[in-house]
Amino acid sequence: MCLCFSPVGDAFRNRARKFPALINCTVIDWFTQWPEDALLSVASKFLDEVEMADDLRKSVEQFMPFSFKAVNQVCDLVKQKERRFVYTTPKSFLELIKLFKGML
Repeated sequence: MCLCFSPVGDAFRNRARKFPALINCTVIDWFTQWPEDALLSVASKFLDEVEMADDLRKSVEQFMPFSFKAVNQVCDLVKQKERRFVYTTPKSFLELIKLFKGML
């Protein structure tokens, strides 16, 4: 059985308090950061259906991983200076692409 929880917000912490077996009796796989080529591949796939010039498409596809990595760097700074965790997830990256497509 596989359970997937997002660390964003209080929901994960509340579930862990209510059901301690989720932590004590399971194996937790923490996913690491996506490599840049994976981010680029996902951006290319999801922006493929959007009509735009080829040179513009390449620029936007390359900007998506750059912006996501920049946000992750700021998250690390917040963790160091404020001692507060800010998470980005693969869903955050997909939401970034969805936002761009919606604004376009």
